[in-house]
Amino acid sequence: MGPPRDAPRARAPCNGRTRLRAPTVPGSAMGEPSEPHGPRVRRRSRAPLGLPGRALRRDLSQLVCAVAGLLLGLLTPLVDAGPQVASDRVVSMLFTIGFGVISLASIIYSMLFLVVQFSASTFTPRLGLFRDEPIVWRAFAFTVGVFVFCITSALAVGARPEVSAAVPCAAMILTLVALALMRTLQMRAFASIQLGHVLSAIVDRAHHVFDALYERPYGGGAPPGPGPRAPTATAPAITVHWTGAAAVLQRIEVTALVRAAADHGGSVAFRVAPGVTLTRGAAIAEVTAGGAAEAALRTALGRALVTGVERTFDQDPELPLRLLADIALRALSPAVNDPATAVEALDRVEDLLARLVGRELDVGGFRDDAGRLRVTVPVPDWERYVRTAVDDVGYAAAGSAMVLRRLRDLLLRLARYAPASRRAVLEERLRWVERAGGGAFPLVWTPPPDG
Repeated sequence: MGPPRDAPRARAPCNGRTRLRAPTVPGSAMGEPSEPHGPRVRRRSRAPLGLPGRALRRDLSQLVCAVAGLLLGLLTPLVDAGPQVASDRVVSMLFTIGFGVISLASIIYSMLFLVVQFSASTFTPRLGLFRDEPIVWRAFAFTVGVFVFCITSALAVGARPEVSAAVPCAAMILTLVALALMRTLQMRAFASIQLGHVLSAIVDRAHHVFDALYERPYGGGAPPGPGPRAPTATAPAITVHWTGAAAVLQRIEVTALVRAAADHGGSVAFRVAPGVTLTRGAAIAEVTAGGAAEAALRTALGRALVTGVERTFDQDPELPLRLLADIALRALSPAVNDPATAVEALDRVEDLLARLVGRELDVGGFRDDAGRLRVTVPVPDWERYVRTAVDDVGYAAAGSAMVLRRLRDLLLRLARYAPASRRAVLEERLRWVERAGGGAFPLVWTPPPDG
């Protein structure tokens, strides 16, 4: 998604940046074959600007490192310059280094699985930040390359009596680089189980998404709704339903869909937004186009949907607040009973809400080159953000004076510099917090600070 534009092109965020989206290249089919009210939906698509997706990049990196190790292992023993070393000793060293590095990598990755599981169970099972770190698959890919180099070099030396010292030197250098990557990987894993690092990582992702989505300051007036709808056309609107298995809508390739709608003289009004779980029969969107253009636009709609098994940060600005609220709720559960963690989560919640309160949130409309509204996507409004970030935590914190005081301070500060039309949502919750805190903790509940 992205802010509505009067400019010729629609824009949409991806990985924290606003980029133009190229047409999607279809991947494996996810839904069933096209039905009267259901397109063939693709599970995967390529990333914008023709860049391969994360899974494809991961696989390619392992293949590239393995091929590089093979070529280097075949060419290095051919070097004759420099001092010579007995080949039998070099072969023994190469086999030892190769199998030792791959064994060390296997042990480290096995331990990391436990770290990831511990981190998920400590904070929230929906947190996959460490798993998506590029260092995780880059370190493994480089280790595979070192293993292939060592084995290939050992076999390439063969029965030669001597070999250049460049072979063992290259093996040692590559091993040191692999160990450095493993150490970096371990440090990232250790950081992923620290509360402060996790909260900061969520907030950083949120800042990228918010800055890409909400570029315009709030203009005041009534709180925006779910976004403008596409203009009424002469052709009737056809509701498109989901026909595949249950899946999470992760991303909508907006630019390609706007282009298709303009080419076919139609429009698409989505009923769902990224982050929603699609179930069989659920209404996805309303397509307005006449004649054969209707089928073509439904096909383009199916190709524009990118689904998966979990929510992602790409086009889901509500996800960071949901994760922070989940961490606070887990900390307030009777099994954990850690209100200080909930307070730290609310610190980050205030930072995100303060970033949103002064920005225009009604960014769900996308126009073609002629300025005609072609695609609309429902987006969260200010009340939705506040409800996601505050309501559940407030009810769960009814027995904690510490968390209620922090929640009161959060609402007070936001209400003081929020636009007038956005204060009512905050003041309503502030009154509830005052009643809950004063009624449950009359001896320790003090008046709010001035200023």
